[in-house]
Amino acid sequence: MPTLNGIYWENRYQKGDTGWDMGSASTPLLDYCSQLSNRDLKILIPGCGNGHEAVALVALGFKNITLLDVAPSPLENFKETNFELVASGKVTLLCEDFFSHQNTYDLILEQTFFCAIHPAERDQYAKAMFNLLKPEGKLAGLLFNFQLTEEGPPFGGDKEGYVGHFAPYFQIHTLAPCHNSIKPREGRELFFILQKPA
Repeated sequence: MPTLNGIYWENRYQKGDTGWDMGSASTPLLDYCSQLSNRDLKILIPGCGNGHEAVALVALGFKNITLLDVAPSPLENFKETNFELVASGKVTLLCEDFFSHQNTYDLILEQTFFCAIHPAERDQYAKAMFNLLKPEGKLAGLLFNFQLTEEGPPFGGDKEGYVGHFAPYFQIHTLAPCHNSIKPREGRELFFILQKPA
């Protein structure tokens, strides 16, 4: 089992071993965000990789997005290719460990981050997300829906297991099969919306 730290992920980027990168923003996340009326929401995207979602969110009118990743390469690439978004202050880049991050957000978007941490850290993930959200803030995104094994990343899971991690902290508004996954992930994703109590 590899140590899933910054060195591990940076090596994956250096080798171009980034099969999770779709080359564009996630359709389910964009569909969800396009329905949000408040474009002033303070948004965090942890484990952001190349940050495709941030570019799409700015195009939708959002202007307070933080991209966080433990590997420097994707953040450096984002800054080079989307310098105007960073310079304008609409997108903030942070290279740090998610579990050490301290701030508060209205919305956190999950896209291939939960499945990339070791399953032993899932309760810690839920608690960290709770602490990073403002009261009534939401955590929304995608979780893989296939058998959890020790082989990964990506690590799988199922609805029952996810409820066990999240129910102690959040109101679960949605946790259901995703109807608009990209082709390679059809039938293998759950879309979820969790809310921190007031």
